[in-house]
Amino acid sequence: MGKLVILDHPLIHHKLAKVRDKDTDTKTFRETINEIGGLMAYEITRDLEIKVIEVETPLEKTTCKVLSKDVIIVPILRAGLGMVDGIQSLIPTAKVGHIGLYRDEKTLEPHEYYAKVPPIIAQATVLLLDPMLATGGSVNAAVTALKLRGAKDIRFVGIVGCPEGVSVLQNAHPDVDIYLASLDRGLNEKSYIVPGLGDAGDRLYGTK
Repeated sequence: MGKLVILDHPLIHHKLAKVRDKDTDTKTFRETINEIGGLMAYEITRDLEIKVIEVETPLEKTTCKVLSKDVIIVPILRAGLGMVDGIQSLIPTAKVGHIGLYRDEKTLEPHEYYAKVPPIIAQATVLLLDPMLATGGSVNAAVTALKLRGAKDIRFVGIVGCPEGVSVLQNAHPDVDIYLASLDRGLNEKSYIVPGLGDAGDRLYGTK
């Protein structure tokens, strides 16, 4: 079973208060989501594989450690885009793919409408981004789409999740580690995370 990591950090708690607040404006919400993503990057990447290389300093040769695998960041459109810059600022060499999903209004099942990922995905560590892990349907579909394209090392990175979504993802993809800034109480009758932070996509882009 993949691990579930809830990041307990004072700065993350402080910034979560901002994004939960219904009165936070679009600009501040977008900036803060990005900042939380950047803070989470330290924990997400703690156990990335490294290799030893030799470099020459101005004084002598020495050995250093560098990443041994490429990192690919894959946001789920559109809300996942809000986390990309914060994480890429810590991993500037990371490549970026995209997955777009829409929900069927009748069946409520997610359907893929766009997917483009770097060709090295089979050899890379993939960070799948979405601020919300609610029912788990979209994230589950996105992981399946990545695996169909060859991904083997996938880590899900979200801001707020709930036990229902975590359970769905762990049961469907037990090899995927889950990183969250907060595990909230659960889902309401409309499948929104409570207490949550509302619709992350709408709040990021001012569409509601």
